[in-house]
Amino acid sequence: MTATPGPDGPSRPVPSPPADRPESLADLLGGRRGAVDATLPPVAFAVGWLATGQSLVGGVAAAVLTGTVLAGWRLRRGDRPRSVLIGLLAVCVAALIALRTGRAADFFLVQVLSNVASALAWIVSIVIRWPLLGVLVGVALRQRGRWRRDPALLRAYGRGSWVWAATYALRVAVFVPLYLGGQVVALVVARVALTWPLVATALAVSWLVIRRSLPAGHPGLRHPVTVPGPHAKAGGREPQRS
Repeated sequence: MTATPGPDGPSRPVPSPPADRPESLADLLGGRRGAVDATLPPVAFAVGWLATGQSLVGGVAAAVLTGTVLAGWRLRRGDRPRSVLIGLLAVCVAALIALRTGRAADFFLVQVLSNVASALAWIVSIVIRWPLLGVLVGVALRQRGRWRRDPALLRAYGRGSWVWAATYALRVAVFVPLYLGGQVVALVVARVALTWPLVATALAVSWLVIRRSLPAGHPGLRHPVTVPGPHAKAGGREPQRS
């Protein structure tokens, strides 16, 4: 995963929910498929590594084979080729690093570094007032930067983004000691536990934070209440809903 969420976080937009059910961040951003897929190659690596008497080649072969089969299946289902190939590339890079160093725990080095980068990216985005949660939802809703002209939405996205920053920080706090200790099986267990379950929790909690941060009567994420510039205020116009 890169600095923006992918396998361990929100992914591509998904279809809108039924009209009788309130829309949530999970509906807008998805995340389940990518998070589940991200756990399969590491699990295959550990199984292959153990089944072949802790042979690095056995673990790498199992992980790459699993990643390839998964990529082929996703392509047949019509998933975006770029996202599928990026996931497969990440598995291949992790495998090459492990083969190069001869250390099984190094299969998880890319994962550790990507979570460090992601934690920093989320924190920086909040500080510079471009919270990544707002960026992702804005892309999903094709709003471009309109959401930033709504002070209430900007504040809500900033608060919700802290939830995601905390999830990456938690992963770093768990993964780094296990990686340094060469705990391959424990890294896989942590990878599974801190992927989809954590993503589901972050989606629910950040959505709750956003809803509670928006003032009563706000029309919601799909309808930013934009604040006009100084020239518009001089003309006496009221804020417009996009």
